[in-house]
Amino acid sequence: MLETIEAIRLTTPEDFPGHHHGFLESIKDRLDALDLRPVTLLQPRRGYSPDFLSPPPTTAHPRFEDELARIEATPLDRVAGDIARSLRETRGAADTEVGRRLLGDPAEALSLLTGVIRDVWREVVEPVWPKVRALLDADVAHQGRRLAEGGLDRLFAELHPQLRWRDGVLIRAGGGDEHRRLAGEGLLLIPSAFKFDQVLVILDPPWQPTVIYPARGVGALWQSPQTGELAAVGRLIGRSRAVLLAGLAEPASTTVLAHRHALAAGTVSQHLTVLRDAGLVVGQRYGHEIRYRRTPLGAAILNRAA
Repeated sequence: MLETIEAIRLTTPEDFPGHHHGFLESIKDRLDALDLRPVTLLQPRRGYSPDFLSPPPTTAHPRFEDELARIEATPLDRVAGDIARSLRETRGAADTEVGRRLLGDPAEALSLLTGVIRDVWREVVEPVWPKVRALLDADVAHQGRRLAEGGLDRLFAELHPQLRWRDGVLIRAGGGDEHRRLAGEGLLLIPSAFKFDQVLVILDPPWQPTVIYPARGVGALWQSPQTGELAAVGRLIGRSRAVLLAGLAEPASTTVLAHRHALAAGTVSQHLTVLRDAGLVVGQRYGHEIRYRRTPLGAAILNRAA
C-alpha cells in the first residue's frame, strides 16, 4: 500500500521522479487513463498526508487486498478529520471540485480514494511488484545482518544518510520539531522503492511509530547496463560509473549515492573522482557536504547514447 501511494505521488508536477522517470514514461498511457487527483490533492510536497491511506503493515509480507480492507475500515470521523487537515496544507485545495467532493460525505470520499488506489495498484505497481519486492526483501536482509552484527549502533550508522543515532535517540536530519518517546512501543522500519528521496516518519497515534526510508540499491531498480544508454556508456567508462552518471539527474552526495546504488562509499568516491576528472560531473558544496551533478558533457554523452 505504501509503495502504491508513493508511486501516485511521483506523478505530480511538484514531485521529482528521479530514476523512476523512465519507468513512469513507459506506462504513461496507463497513467493518463486514470484520474489520480483525489489522492494527489492529499499529497502536499511539504505537510501532512493522511496516514490512514498507508497504515504501517502488521506483517512482514502483507497482501494488498488485506491492506485495502484496513483502509476501508477506517472510522469515518478519522477520514473526515485527516482529509480536512491535509487539504489545509495546500492553498485553494479545499475549494476545487475534487476538494469539495472529499470534504463532503466521508463514506463517499473513502470509496473514491480506495477506488483510485486499487486502480493504480493493478495498472502500475502489481505488474512490477516481484521486482520491487525483491529489492525491498534484499534491503531487509541486509539491515537484519547489520543489526545482528552490531546492534542498533551498527544498524542506524548506515541505514540512511538522513538518519542519526545518538544516545538512544533517532534523529531525522531536516525534520520538523515532532517527537515521540517510544517507552517500549518499538519502532517499525520500512524500506521503500518509490519514496527514494527522503525519510518519512509516522508518529501520530494510533499508528505504530514508523520510519520509512529509501531502500538500499533503489537507484539501479530500473537500470540495466545491457540496454539503452547504459549499454553504450558502460562500454566507454565502465558499468558502475555509467550507472552513477545516469542516476545523477539531480545533485547527490557520496553517501546518498552509495546507499542508492548499494555500493561502498569509498568505491563511489573513487568513481566520482574519475568522472569529475573527465569533466562528466562536478561537485558543489551544500552546507557540510559536497553534492555531485552531471555536467553538460556528462548529460550529452548519455543523451547521445540513448
